[in-house]
Amino acid sequence: MSFKNIHPRKGTRSVKWDLIKSIYGSEDVLPMWVADMDFQTPQPVIDALVERSKHGIFGYTITDSEINTSIINWLNKKHDWQINKSWLLYSPGVVSTLHMAVQALTEPGDSILIQTPVYPPFYGLVKNHDRKLVTNPLKLINNRYEIDFIDLEKKMQQGVKAFILCNPHNPAGRVWTEQELTKMAELSLKYNVKLFSDEIHSDLVYSNHIHIPIGSLSQEINEQTITCMSPTKTFNLAGLQASFAVIPNESDRNSIKNLFNNQGFHMLNTMGVTALESAYQFGEPWLEDLLSVLEENRDLVTRSFKTRPEITIVEPEGTYLVWMDCREMRLSNKELKEFMASKARVGLNDGLSFGEEGEGFMRMNIACPKVILEEGINRIITALDNLK
Repeated sequence: MSFKNIHPRKGTRSVKWDLIKSIYGSEDVLPMWVADMDFQTPQPVIDALVERSKHGIFGYTITDSEINTSIINWLNKKHDWQINKSWLLYSPGVVSTLHMAVQALTEPGDSILIQTPVYPPFYGLVKNHDRKLVTNPLKLINNRYEIDFIDLEKKMQQGVKAFILCNPHNPAGRVWTEQELTKMAELSLKYNVKLFSDEIHSDLVYSNHIHIPIGSLSQEINEQTITCMSPTKTFNLAGLQASFAVIPNESDRNSIKNLFNNQGFHMLNTMGVTALESAYQFGEPWLEDLLSVLEENRDLVTRSFKTRPEITIVEPEGTYLVWMDCREMRLSNKELKEFMASKARVGLNDGLSFGEEGEGFMRMNIACPKVILEEGINRIITALDNLK
């Protein structure tokens, strides 16, 4: 499958493409925001969905041992993590699981920690359930985000009940190292803090970096962790809503499962199950090609802005999301958003939506054909030239 082909998405009820005018004020804005890809999913997945649709009956669908095995084999091969099928819990999405984990394993008023700037829904996970938000701001040092472990321990000492980890981190692009993960795990165990680990980007990691599921570090930390994963980011299946959590702690797993059942979430949809199994069984060659394309796109963005002092690229180690430091443009957050949407005519994610530490930043989605990425880059650079 070619990653050069442009597949028009307007008119497909695409959030990314069909909401451009309502969000950015013009149809002439190039969407490079919401985190899905402008690449077709692997051909074996398409074939499996077509074949399943030919049956013509789409009744209630189970997740059976074959589905479990496809996940177990994938995690073993890609992440050297051996899990038990009894640890698996399915859900429509990672965020859905995190909401249930917060409700099932913490109480109103409990403190929950996040590392900012971070994926915007993390804030709602805490505040929408009357929990207290605690932040451990990441430090941008030499254009690379690092964890402030002194602050992290200080916050945990104050009675944090749960820690929502993002690995690989969105939007910072960090793939946390074994040393960093071990320190976070040790602190979580020391202060009896539940770990809710969002690892949805775990398969999207660049050369010279490796994703390590934090639960794989030891049996002790595994029992303390709810690891949330999905093939949706990896294989561009977000609209099919299929994810799973790895929860070795039987009590925690049953608590979350019961809450799902009480809310009426009993199973995945038929097409989601079909796509998940096919992607994990046959999608690896496509993923290898994708990672090469994404790495080229990342390098293109980095090179393109290297001579532009107005914007510094925080080069990602994983994900297909690029964090752009625009603070040297000396614009207010409102002015920066206006510049990108109206002057550059590129639709990016507003950095402030990731927390106050994101003010002056923008997030760019580079999971698109090179010609689209070049157009977006050129629009921004042309607009920068016109500012002078």
